[in-house]
Amino acid sequence: MQKIDIVREIIVNSGGIAKTAQFIKAGLTTFDVANLCNNGYIKRIRQGYYQLPETKNMNEEQLISILLSGGIVCMESALFHYGYSDFSPRKWTIAVPRTFSRSKLKIDKISTKIYYIQNSQFEIGKTVDDFNGVKLAVYDRERTICDCFKYKAKIDNELFNKAINNYAIDDKKNLTNLSKYSKKMKLYKKVIDLMEVVLNG
Repeated sequence: MQKIDIVREIIVNSGGIAKTAQFIKAGLTTFDVANLCNNGYIKRIRQGYYQLPETKNMNEEQLISILLSGGIVCMESALFHYGYSDFSPRKWTIAVPRTFSRSKLKIDKISTKIYYIQNSQFEIGKTVDDFNGVKLAVYDRERTICDCFKYKAKIDNELFNKAINNYAIDDKKNLTNLSKYSKKMKLYKKVIDLMEVVLNG
């Protein structure tokens, strides 16, 4: 089998994007990969990631699921997803562990705002939901609200207030989880004091 055929098969079987490591495992060298790229047989989309040149542009959700598979949709993007904000963020807000490799975050095709989370809190409230037909990891409603308190100084006051008020009237809210998460994140008093006012107002 020709090298280009091997590469094509790997990329197709990987959903449209493949890593250098997959080509190496199939017997190619890094020199082969560089050659195929320089000759236009494959197209580099990020350090170590390639697609076929004729591939239609993937939507941002698909790119995030592949290129930022270790990240979790959070903050402004999560608020918009849950309908707590009517402002569609210009950048995807993604949470990654503090130990996450900075080089993996260099993606030309997607505009992102990264939140670095300490490892002990990274998994709190992690779930999976549908974004434009693509399954992405996202923080649930309660974790997103806790993050609003945690990063209150970094977000617009109007966005914060709208998020809290919309959460309060959401039938899907889970106050037990809100209490549990806020304790783990050392935000309990701030969260509960304000939520009591909003819920009883």
